[in-house]
Amino acid sequence: MKKTNNIDEMKLKRDIWDVVSYIDSIFKDAIDLGVSDIHIEPSEHFLLIRFRKDGDFLLHDKVDRENISWIITRLKVLAKIKIDENKKPQDGKIVYHYEKDNKNIDVRLSTLPTSYWEKVVMRILKQDDNLTSIEALWLIEVNLEKVRETLKSTYWIILVAWPTGSWKSTTLFGVLKNFNPLKYNISTLEDPIEYDIEYVNQSQVKPEIWYTFSSWLRSLVRQDPDIIMVWEIRDKETAVLAVEAALTWHLVLSTIHTNSAAGTVQRLINMGVEPFLLASAMKMVISQRLWKRICSNCKKEHNIKDYELKKVKEILWPIVWEDKIDGITFYKWEWCEKCWNTWYKWRLWFHEVLQVWDWLEPMILNRDSANNMKKLAIEHGMITMTQDALLKAVVWTTTVEEALKTI
Repeated sequence: MKKTNNIDEMKLKRDIWDVVSYIDSIFKDAIDLGVSDIHIEPSEHFLLIRFRKDGDFLLHDKVDRENISWIITRLKVLAKIKIDENKKPQDGKIVYHYEKDNKNIDVRLSTLPTSYWEKVVMRILKQDDNLTSIEALWLIEVNLEKVRETLKSTYWIILVAWPTGSWKSTTLFGVLKNFNPLKYNISTLEDPIEYDIEYVNQSQVKPEIWYTFSSWLRSLVRQDPDIIMVWEIRDKETAVLAVEAALTWHLVLSTIHTNSAAGTVQRLINMGVEPFLLASAMKMVISQRLWKRICSNCKKEHNIKDYELKKVKEILWPIVWEDKIDGITFYKWEWCEKCWNTWYKWRLWFHEVLQVWDWLEPMILNRDSANNMKKLAIEHGMITMTQDALLKAVVWTTTVEEALKTI
């Protein structure tokens, strides 16, 4: 099939004679390409299959509507969900055997009724052991040392702040794998379980039987835990219980949906956590974004525009001498087969690491604004996310253009 990003140019596949083999080929192609999600999208005239790769969509196939029922039913059978339920959303899991690596890969499936049929989205949960360590998270040295220093303690609460699609699970498990599970009693509640870690007590949230984050936390504190990982803080009850657990000499790891490290403090206060509890319990917030990493095969020297250089100097001058910036060579991309002619093939994180020390506690107690907290944190040496991104452009792992998107 001719590769194209234009739906109208795609050849319409009329008939699928063997739906079992066809679904198998979709999984195989997706895993071969290293995609994160598979979208099965019905429309008025055809079924569109798209892959999400490195945050962007790739068109994979275009199938006649006559085949929709076969494809959706087959996926429901594999996921062990009701095949006759098409009025309500459903969630399930498929275990796909990837012959190339001779291993089973979990695929999380979600259905959603639409005006033309049901849409199916599948998340490929392919574990990469190389990523699940703090050294593999693309933290610059100063931030990596802050994380290592904080992890020397086995109490307090450490949060990963994230927007959707920032690979929070990878960072969370990178932090968790810093600890020997045979030395500590480590328990997690996840939604879903994405990485299997030997000797760690992992549980799956099940809201249909009231097995929620908050109910699990109440039970867990009676299990003599040392380290607790809560997949996500979503409500006041979970937030308060997590903070209280940290105050009773437990290390609590979790994630929260916020846009900045300082904003995480304000978010928890707004959720109903008392500032005096938060000031005593919180130790670190790692805020992160996932952006495009430049292709090392086709990158070339690039003279950035004057306004870009001016902006780079404004952002980096507190941590880099201006005359040093003038001598920096930046890189951009060409096009090559290695990066599939998209100039990037991988992603990397930009970070903002906030350590909560005594100097920040008065601002927390006074319910100060996130902006004021950020200013004070910068005065005490916090590298902002945009600075982190530009430093990664300096060492040629991304472009200035990508870094400036974080502003």
